[in-house]
Amino acid sequence: RVICVQRFKLWLPFLFFFISPCCISACMFPNHNWGEWNDSQLQPTIQRLMKGYNRYLRPNFNEGPVEIGMSLDIASIDAISEINMDYTATIFLRQRWRDSRLVFPGNESVSVDGRLVSLLWIPDTFIPDSKRSFLHDVTVENRLIRIFSNGTVLYALRITATIACNMDLTKYPMDRQVCTLQLESWGYNLQDVVFYWTRGNDSVRGLDTLRLAQYSVESYYTTVSEADSIQSWCYILRCRRNVLFFILETYVPSILLVVLSWVSFWISQSSVPARTCIGVTTVLTMTTLMMGARTSLPNANCFIKAIDVYLGICFTFIFGALLEYACAHFYTMQHQTVEDLHRDLLRELNESNGNGSIPIISSTQPNQSVEIGSTAEEPMEQSANSDTKNHAGSKEKMPGQGCGLSSVKDASRRAASVFIVENPHNIDRHARTVFPTAFLFVNILYWLYYLFL
Repeated sequence: RVICVQRFKLWLPFLFFFISPCCISACMFPNHNWGEWNDSQLQPTIQRLMKGYNRYLRPNFNEGPVEIGMSLDIASIDAISEINMDYTATIFLRQRWRDSRLVFPGNESVSVDGRLVSLLWIPDTFIPDSKRSFLHDVTVENRLIRIFSNGTVLYALRITATIACNMDLTKYPMDRQVCTLQLESWGYNLQDVVFYWTRGNDSVRGLDTLRLAQYSVESYYTTVSEADSIQSWCYILRCRRNVLFFILETYVPSILLVVLSWVSFWISQSSVPARTCIGVTTVLTMTTLMMGARTSLPNANCFIKAIDVYLGICFTFIFGALLEYACAHFYTMQHQTVEDLHRDLLRELNESNGNGSIPIISSTQPNQSVEIGSTAEEPMEQSANSDTKNHAGSKEKMPGQGCGLSSVKDASRRAASVFIVENPHNIDRHARTVFPTAFLFVNILYWLYYLFL
C-alpha cells in the first residue's frame, strides 16, 4: 500500500498537467453546437451573431414581408433546342435581403464560407419552368455569403438550368423567339416575401457580350408579376435567328437544283435518256434535301414552317419540269404518228394514180382487176358528166349542205386543237420563259411575306 501511494504521488503532477487545460477551457468557454459546426470552427463575430439565431424563422417575422433584391449575370447560353423547346443557360444568381438579427458594430463586411449556408435563413427561390438544373460544386459548392454590418446578407450562387421555352416555328428559319427565366418563392406568399430587381433592367447583365450560334439578341427586359398572392419575377429575352446559315445550307442548293432541272429545256427531245436522267436525279436530290432539313426540327403537325413551304415550292418546279418533258415527248410522238399516217396515205394515193386504176377487189387473175378498174372508171366519168349537166339543179342544194358540214368540221377542229399541239417543239421554247419567270415571281412573294409580314 505504501508503495502504491508513493507511485501515485509521483504521477500526480503529470496527470494535473494534462487534465487541467481541458477543465479550464470547459469552464471558461462552454461549447455550443451550431448544426454541424461548433465554436472552435467559427469566427468570434460569427459566434456572437449565431447566438440565439433561429434559421427556421424568416427575418421580420410577424413584422412584415422580407424584401429580396435580385440580380443576374448570364455567363452563357449553351444550347437552344427547337426539338425539346428549351434552352440551357449558366447564370450567377444574386439575392440580397436584410436580417436585423445579424447586425454587428463596425462598417466592415464578413465573408462567410459557402458551406456555412446551413446556419442562415435563405430564400426558397426556385425556377418554375426548369426541366433540369444543378449547382456547380467544383472544387467546392459555388456559393457566396457576405454579411454586412447593418444586417444585409448577400447570397450568390452559380447554377446551370435547362428551361422550357415555348417557340413559334411558323417562320423558321426567319423566326424570332421570346424566352423567359421566371423565379418564384416555393413556400412564401406576398405577406412573407417581396421580390424586386435591384437595378431595374440593368439587373440582368452579360447579354450584351453574349454570342450565340444561331441567334442574335435583339432586346431583353425585366418584369415582376403577381397572381394569387404569389409574386414571380422574370427576365424576357428576345432573339432573332441568323438566316445566313440556312441560306447557304438549304436555300442556295434548292435554287441550284431548280435551275438544273431547267437545263433539260435546251436538250433535244430525241435525247430521252439525258432528259429523263436530269429530271429523276433532281427530284431524288430534292427529296433528300427536304428530309435532311426536317431532321433537326420537331415533327409537329401544327407547325408548317417557312422552310417547308420553300422546299415544297422547289420540289413542285422540279417535278413540273419532269412532267413538261413527258408532255412534250407525248405530243412529239403523236405528231410523228400523224405525219407518218399522212405520208403513207399520200404514197398509196400516188401509187394508185400512177397505175390509172383503183383496185377494189383483189383477185388472182390480173385481167379481172384491170377490167374492174376500167369499169370502175366509167361510172366516175358518167357521174362527172352528169354533174356538169345537172349543175344548175344541184347548185341550189349543195350550198346549204356544205355550210352545215363545214360548221361541224370547224367546231370539231377547234375542239381538237385544244388537245393537239401543231409544233411540239414550242413546248420547250415556252417553258424556257415560263418556268424562270414563275419561279422568280414566287420567290419575291415568299421573301416579302416571311421577312416583312
